[in-house]
Formats: sequence, structure tokens, C-alpha cells
Amino acid sequence: ITSPVAFDILPLKLHPFSQSTPTGLDCVGWKRRISAPVIADGALDKTALADDVGSEEDLYEDFRSSNHRYGHPGGGGEQLAINELISDGSVVYAEALWDHVTMDDQELGFKAGDVIEVMDATNKEWWWGRILDSEGWFPASFVRLRVNQDEPMEDYPLKVEGGKEDDSRRFGMGQTTKDQMRTNVINEIISTERDYIKHLKDICEGYIKQCRKRADMFTEEQLKTIFGNIEDIYRCQKKFVKALEKKFNKDHPHLSEVGSCFLEYQTEFQIYSEYCNNHPNACMELSRLTKVNKYVYFFEACRLLQKMIDISLDGFLLTPVQKICKYPLQLAELLKYTNPQHRDFKDVEAALNAMKNVARLINERKRRLENIDKIAQWQSSIEDWEGEDVLVRSSELIYSGELAKISHPQAKSQQRMFFLFDHQLVCCKKDLLRRDILYYKSRINMDDMEILDVEDGKDKDFNISVKNAFKLHCRDTEEVHLFCAKKPEQKQRWLKAFENERRQVQLDQETGFSITEVQKKQAMLNASKQHHAGKPKAVTRPYYDFLMRQKHPTLPTTLPQQQVFMLAEPKRKPSNFWQNISRLTPFRK
Repeated sequence: ITSPVAFDILPLKLHPFSQSTPTGLDCVGWKRRISAPVIADGALDKTALADDVGSEEDLYEDFRSSNHRYGHPGGGGEQLAINELISDGSVVYAEALWDHVTMDDQELGFKAGDVIEVMDATNKEWWWGRILDSEGWFPASFVRLRVNQDEPMEDYPLKVEGGKEDDSRRFGMGQTTKDQMRTNVINEIISTERDYIKHLKDICEGYIKQCRKRADMFTEEQLKTIFGNIEDIYRCQKKFVKALEKKFNKDHPHLSEVGSCFLEYQTEFQIYSEYCNNHPNACMELSRLTKVNKYVYFFEACRLLQKMIDISLDGFLLTPVQKICKYPLQLAELLKYTNPQHRDFKDVEAALNAMKNVARLINERKRRLENIDKIAQWQSSIEDWEGEDVLVRSSELIYSGELAKISHPQAKSQQRMFFLFDHQLVCCKKDLLRRDILYYKSRINMDDMEILDVEDGKDKDFNISVKNAFKLHCRDTEEVHLFCAKKPEQKQRWLKAFENERRQVQLDQETGFSITEVQKKQAMLNASKQHHAGKPKAVTRPYYDFLMRQKHPTLPTTLPQQQVFMLAEPKRKPSNFWQNISRLTPFRK
């Protein structure tokens, strides 16, 4: 490669209108009459709803013939360019956006941030690549091509004796290699932002605007499910790109100071949390609608009228999820090529940390929202439940385990199962015969409690000898609860869990995390239906299913075993809390 090559790869997708596919399947074509016309401008054309044979079909044919490049069956030229580079003997590198965890020996596993040598990009959905000595298939939508292809692995500039840069490694108008690399990254940030704004505009004006004209096909609730808060994101990104362009130095891009823009908008970027959390629901709703031909034709007509590239709607709706994932990677690359003496260095460094925090916050909120379904299912499995639902006050299980609870006045000891959620501790009793069945007994409000460590020996409040004990003391009523664990390490785990519970409550207050009443009610409704059905609810497919509907016969037959929505952060260590619960409750079948 004689000069740095930059691509911004969108998730290229196949849908029924493609004229060629990697599997060689026949296209669906346009033989069936279209029943959902789209009006390019103005109000709904009632005459278009009349049964004038062939008129709507002709409309779509005209668009396909007159806008050839937008109806390109392959979906853009990036893939062709990559293969040309590879066939010419050039080495093409991609950087992983998300973890790809796989047990298939024909697939290439990697972590976010890993650099992959792309060896074959013939197929849209799956590419063949290499990391060190390992080769295999990997999903193309999990990576982006590196901006600076001519510097795949090493850090520039090279140093010579005396600490000065090697003058032999220079580009163009006296720019050092590092300056040129920074120019490439800055140009990529600016160009991809402009492209992203166009995608958002196309979705808002090409799809949402048209859908709102068809109240006979879409309710407002459906549109909210499909598009989420993408209009809010569009408004935010328009302001952000204007701020970036003000900081962009067209004559000397490497001197641009863009770090402050990311710092200024870091709080506003948190609106992506709502969008990312809703995205699986959007994919499910789209999957349901596109089983009906009139919706398939309608969405395709929206795309053609807006002159959008040949990607289906669910592919376009993935772009905000991808975008918020790319920011930490772009800023990390920008920091790599920014000299410490550069005026933008401190801001870029701070911006990188800020965007990592945004990504972590979004991931954490997504995880918490997924947890509420599990909590609702858990509660529905408990017999003789009394009082308000757990979700009224709590959204996360912190810890669970068996403890001996000692009660006044006889200082009677009872073995109970305890479940520590944020704000409350729930007490249950095991069934005498079926130990996997739990009965609700009581709960303790943790907001009023302080935790007291109790030394082994005689306790003066209860007048009994205790071991591995601790107390919960109510500040308002002076009520005291005494608990004993079987082993010292179990006691320490509980004490640590109580600290984590208070920390979680404080963090939720600081970040403003909350679950809407609608989400709580829906989770309980789903759990109730599942409980009455007497069998577990069918596990829904990860929503990357919708990105990879067709694959080459020689490609792996199983889908990647990691959801698309994993931001560029290390994976969270798996928790065994829910495994512990599942061993004790009926929803483990």
C-alpha cells in the first residue's frame, strides 16, 4: 500500500431484494403486487391505494433502474476494494470492535482491540483472518479496518541516538510519520462523523417520516420500538459534528484539537444507553413485521426513495450501536499518534477515559435491564409471596446464600435462604421434602440498616454463644437481627456483599439509573405468563442473528457465541449468583 487506506465498514446485509448472494440462492424479485406505497412528499396519496394494476410495481422498477448505484446488489464498493488489495499482495489489517467467543475450531476467536490480518473478504458476512498462528472465519460486522494500514503493529516514529526522530521516515511537506498518522486518524473521525450524520438523516427522513404517514400500518408504539430514540441521537450528533468541524484544521489536520469536543458531549452521549437497550426489541419487531410481504416492500421502497445504499433497515439501525463502540477505539488510536507536547494531548487522553466510561455505563445499564427479567422470574417461582414486588425497589441481586437467623425472645435459630438485592434482603424457607422449592418468609429494608461485625463468643443482646456472626441494626427502631454463617469465609463474603450493596445504591443515585414502571410491569407480566405455562420461556436468539441470515456453505454452521452489543472493554467476570439461585428454585428445568 503506497498510502494509508481508510474504510468505514457498515454491516453489509442480505435481504430478499438482493440479486446475488454468497450462497447462490435465487432472488425474490418483484413479481408480487406491492400493497404499501410510499409517498415521496406531502400527504398520503389515496389514489395510490386503489387497485390500479401494475402502477406501484412500475414505481419500484423505475427506482431500481434509475438509481442503479443505490440498488447495487453487493451493497457498496468497500468489500471489492479490500479483495483487490488482498489479491495484489497487500496486507490488510482490521481491529476488533467486540469480543468474538467461539468453541468452533473453524472460527477465529478474539478480544476487542485485537488486530486481525484479513486474508479473504469474498463473503459479506464472514471473513477469513489470522492472528499470530491461528486462522479462521470471523463475523465481518465485529471489526473495522485500521485507519493506518501501513503501520499495522509498530509504534512510530522510530527513534535514533539522541532521542530525535529519524528524518528518513518522513512524508510530504516535512510532516513526520507520526503527524501523518495523526492526520489520517483525524480525517477518519471527521469523515465517519459526516457519513454517520447522513445515515441518521436517512433513517429519520427516509423511514420514520414515511412510517408516520401510514397510520394503517404502524402505531406510535411500534415506531418507538423499532426506532427507539434515534431522533434524539440525530439531534445530538448534528451538534457534535458542528463542534468537531470548528476544531478541524483543514490545512494542517494533525494540528486539529478535537479532544475537547468529546469531553463536552460525554454526558449527552449517554442517550445511547436507551437506544442500545432497545435495539434487540427493534430487531425482534422488525423480524415479526418482515414476515408480511407488504412491510418488506414498504421498507425497501423507503430505502430506494431516500437513495440509500443496499442495506436493509435492521442494518442501518445497528449503526448507532456500532458508533458508540468505535469512539474509544478511534480516540485510543488518536492518542497513540499525538505527541505529549501537542496542545490536544491532555484533552484526547481525558476524552478516551470519558468515552470508555460512557461505554461502561451503557454496558452496565444493559446488563441491569437484562437482570430485571431474571429477578421477575425468580420471584414468580417463590411460593406464598407477600407484599410488593422485588422490582418496585430493586434491580440487581448482589449476593445469596444460606444463613442461620436467630430471633428473639427465645433466641431460636432457623436456617433460611437469603437473597441480598439493592435496597432489601429477602428471606425464604426451603421446603422440607423438595429442597428446590422456596417459601417467602420476610424481608429487611437495607436503607435503614447498619452492619455490625460480631466476635465469636457470647453475645450480650441475645445471651447466647455465637460463631461467624454479624448483626443488622435498624437505626430508627433499634431492632436487631442476628445471623450466623457456617464458615468464617462465608461470613466475610456476606460482609463484603453488604458493602457492595451500599456502593451500588450510591452509584445508582449518582448516575441516575432507574427502571421505568413499564419495564417493571412487562418483566413481571412475562414472568407470570411463563410461570402459569409451567415451562421455561423460549430463549430468544441473540440479535446478531438478523445480521447474519445467509452464509457461504463452507462457512461455520453456528453463529458467534457472543452478542454483538459488547463494547470495546474487557469482559466482565461471570457471576455465579444466578447459578446459585437456579439450583434452589423451580425455574431451573
